[in-house]
Amino acid sequence: MLSLFLVAFASATLLPGGSEVWLARQWCLGQPLLGLWLVATCGNTLGSLVNVWLGRYARRFQDRRWFPASREGLARAERWYHRFGEWSLLASWAPLIGDPLTVLAGVFRLPWWRAVLLITLAKGTRYAVVLALAQAWLAPLCD
Repeated sequence: MLSLFLVAFASATLLPGGSEVWLARQWCLGQPLLGLWLVATCGNTLGSLVNVWLGRYARRFQDRRWFPASREGLARAERWYHRFGEWSLLASWAPLIGDPLTVLAGVFRLPWWRAVLLITLAKGTRYAVVLALAQAWLAPLCD
């Protein structure tokens, strides 16, 4: 289970990973369903919270010349994000777009409790679907 936690954690950061495959493998090996779901969800959520923290830290550099957005552009994007963007974290489970969404949540200072709630909901739902698909399709292959 520790390996699943580490793979899920790394997969949620900006590092590449395949936590779904590892989760399905662990399920095939007979690990308890609820334990798998909890470990994968916690690991992946904590990895995404690292991204949120990195986004908050990146904001310290907004006055540097190399920072990718102007002060005005950042303020405009922040107003939009606080109005509509926090719900985008429900897509934090998605490949390619999920990690940047969590970084943006940090850049735009989404309150931690909201980030935790939305990210956990997204990640937990994804792993529940992966486990349901594993039960439906992989059971004959696991024997």
